[in-house]
Amino acid sequence: MQTLIIVTHPDIKNSLINKRWIEELQKFPDQFVVHQLHEAYPDGKIDVLAEQKLIEKYDKIVFQFPYYWFNSPWFLKKWLDDVLLHGWAYGSKSGYPILRKKITLAISLGVTEEELNPGGIYKYPLAELTRPFELSFEYVKADFRPIFAYYGIEYHATPDRIEQSVDQYLDFLRAL
Repeated sequence: MQTLIIVTHPDIKNSLINKRWIEELQKFPDQFVVHQLHEAYPDGKIDVLAEQKLIEKYDKIVFQFPYYWFNSPWFLKKWLDDVLLHGWAYGSKSGYPILRKKITLAISLGVTEEELNPGGIYKYPLAELTRPFELSFEYVKADFRPIFAYYGIEYHATPDRIEQSVDQYLDFLRAL
């Protein structure tokens, strides 16, 4: 069974880690389907029905993105607002098409894990900062799973470290 990877990255051509993850995922088309939102909708206009049909086809869905300003890129929020509609994703007449689907996040972060904790400069762990995603997916009755996070990319993006992240990411996805 394939896993749908929905990638939201506004500048994938200049990405180091997300671009590398995509390159690796595309080597395994029997396992992963990569759907890049910025590539699919360069004008920012989302085909809601097409996205809903895509979501319905997969039981495992990963939202992959770089962490910006303590959140996802804006286009992922727009996707969530546009696609997860009342009457389709939730509500008494929806049928809950996302019910029990395994959903998670794969996030690359410029900051280190130590900076995102009570003793760090940013005070809050990533689990707290991503709580709105968890609550949103629980609201539509999905099976929200622990996230994959790769920290410290801003100052520690060596080729070796990026390659280490690839194997860790693949292991994470295969265990989902």
